[in-house]
Order: sequence, then C-alpha cells, then structure tokens
Amino acid sequence: MGERAGRREWMRRLAAGGVLAGGGLVGAIGRALAKGDLGGRQGVIQLEGTATVDGKAARVGSVVALGQRVATGPASHAVIVIGKDAFLLRENTVIDTEGHDGVLASLLVGTGKILSVFAKKPLSIRAASATIGIRGTGCYLEVEPADVYFCLCYGEAVVQGPGMADKLVKTTHHESPLLLHEDGSVMEADKAGFRNHTDSELVMLEALVGREPPFMKNGKYPSGPYG
Repeated sequence: MGERAGRREWMRRLAAGGVLAGGGLVGAIGRALAKGDLGGRQGVIQLEGTATVDGKAARVGSVVALGQRVATGPASHAVIVIGKDAFLLRENTVIDTEGHDGVLASLLVGTGKILSVFAKKPLSIRAASATIGIRGTGCYLEVEPADVYFCLCYGEAVVQGPGMADKLVKTTHHESPLLLHEDGSVMEADKAGFRNHTDSELVMLEALVGREPPFMKNGKYPSGPYG
C-alpha cells in the first residue's frame, strides 16, 4: 500500500472509530480527511464566521505565510496549517507568525484562544509577558488582559517570565495546566484546571499534518474528562 493510500486508510479508521466522527468542526474535518479532500493542504483549512490575514478578508484556501498576522472575528473560528504545524483559533484571536525557510520559529499570541500542535523543532511562543519554549508539543492558550492560561497537552516546555525562575513542564495528557500572571514585577505560575479544549480537537489538528497525539493507542484515545 502506498503512502497516500495508507494515509487515507488511517483516516477512514479514525472516522469509523468515532475519533473524528460526529457533528461540528471535528466531524466536518474528519469526514473531509477520510475522503482524502484535505491531504497536504496549507493555509486556511476551515473557517466559520470571519477572519483576516494581514488585514485582508480570509476564506477557506487562503494562504498563510510566515511573517503574517491572522485574526478571527466575533463568534468565529479558523483552522490553519503552516508547514507541519496546525492551529485552531477561536473567536477574537490574533496571532503573528515568524520563521525562515518555511519553518515556523516563533508565534506571538496577542489575544484570544488557540489550540496548537507543533512538529519536533525548537519554537518560542510569546503571550503577554510570558515566553514558552517548546519542541514538538500540543498546547492550548487563552490570553486575557489579566493573565494567560496555558495547558501543555503533551510534551515538554520551559515557561519564562519577569522575575520568575525558568519553569520546566512535562506532560503526557493535560496534567499541569497553569495560570500565568504578574504579581507586581514578578510572574507567578499557579496551578489551574483543565478547560475549553478537547482531545478530539487535538486528534483533528494532528491528523491534518499526518500525525497522532502520543496519548492515542491503536487509533483510539482513552475516554475521560477531556472530550
């Protein structure tokens, strides 16, 4: 079986097993993946509502190049792929991308909520006054005026902030969500609960770039509180 045929068969198994089935965003993209309609696509893969790329109205199929800004409007969401990295931007989210030779090296999350999966390479995420160094992980961020919520869904990250010692985080399945906020001139990293993202969304994003999350076993992921 060739690589492309093998990939389609894998997608069909995920959809048939319910991992990418059902309604909503995950189901719609899962069905398209199973049919082979999305293999290898880049840029804006799915859009509900409104979004812009460098201030120009985006649509499904719009290219997103390194160095560009992507923003979603109210009651909107967008799924985008840049190289081997994939993102789900919820409403009122703004990101700036930086990199070279087609490889994303830095992501600035100005505001909003974003779920991301990254290939195994060094990458820096900036959110408010926090800097998060990662390599081949999945993570979820909510950037608010007062704080930053950060869930390392799996992988390893180093969190840095003003006046704070570097904090190493290692997880396999959402074990250590953090709330990052400044107390005077010092950043604090407090424990937080799990919120507002799901395993099925992570599976969908990884599938768009030909991977599975490490928590999946034999095409399935464990049932539990993560959806």
